[in-house]
Amino acid sequence: MPLSPVKTKPQPTHNDNPDDFYERLLEEFRLYLRFEKGLSELTIEAYLHNVRRYFDHLRELGIVSLSAVEERSVLSFLESLSRAGISSRSLARYLSAVRQFHRFTIATSHTDNDPTQLLETPSFERTLPAVLRVEEVFSILEAVDTSTPTGIRDRAVLEVLYGCGLRVSELCSLRASDISPDEGLLRVVGKGSKERLIPIGQCALDWIGRYQHDAYPLLLSPRYKPGALFLSNRGRRLNRMAVWTIVQNAAQAAGLKAHVTPHTLRHCFATHLVEAGADLRAVQEMLGHADISTTQIYLHLDRLYLREVHRQYHPRW
Repeated sequence: MPLSPVKTKPQPTHNDNPDDFYERLLEEFRLYLRFEKGLSELTIEAYLHNVRRYFDHLRELGIVSLSAVEERSVLSFLESLSRAGISSRSLARYLSAVRQFHRFTIATSHTDNDPTQLLETPSFERTLPAVLRVEEVFSILEAVDTSTPTGIRDRAVLEVLYGCGLRVSELCSLRASDISPDEGLLRVVGKGSKERLIPIGQCALDWIGRYQHDAYPLLLSPRYKPGALFLSNRGRRLNRMAVWTIVQNAAQAAGLKAHVTPHTLRHCFATHLVEAGADLRAVQEMLGHADISTTQIYLHLDRLYLREVHRQYHPRW
């Protein structure tokens, strides 16, 4: 039996299907995440999946009212996930979804009870991302065959990924109007529909200009009006998988054995800036991180780099 709301909201009548009411509650949550929190569709779907699993556990505990959920109920859910082999990082994501759901129920007067209020997020070891050396990134950029329209596009895509540190979704949603060559800035709409301006270097601008002049008109299809800067071979907006393939093909052409993804180039962008002495706050702004603690991982990478330099060159290592 799915959860029913507390008396602050109308209870389903005997004519109501409880499952329908449950789905309506989740649909309310979906709209809340989309319009109130401004989350992406992928994040919303992940939250809904986690909350559904949470409700399944509460039903197993015999809890049928939101007001009856206690802190130990949430802890029991997390413990069941841990016994199932869920990692600490994933547990933190589950708790984040459950916490967001209970905040939603309070904001919409479904209940005044938040059993997650005093719970701490599970700690986990932050894994360091794979980072390439500067010369390895350059080899990827230069490995692209730019004798074709798609090759010119691929080179422009790679230059922007590394030159601006964009997420794949941000790159795919770029429009020509988002680029300001005179000011050397790129307008990006990131997570939570937050807009930011990122400096864009002359190399990336040159390749975007060549792409717009020599490749974009040939890729553009009269059947579609994508409005996007980067187009697929069929004239549609370039998607995430296509960008992943572009990066993989370029890495293979460069002869790199490391597993390289679009996000690898984002990590390289940040790491190479920090290694060169860039201010961490500036890097945070360019990456679009809401919390500087997320950006601080690149300080750890920088320390590893310094230790490796010391190991290689100091005579008393």
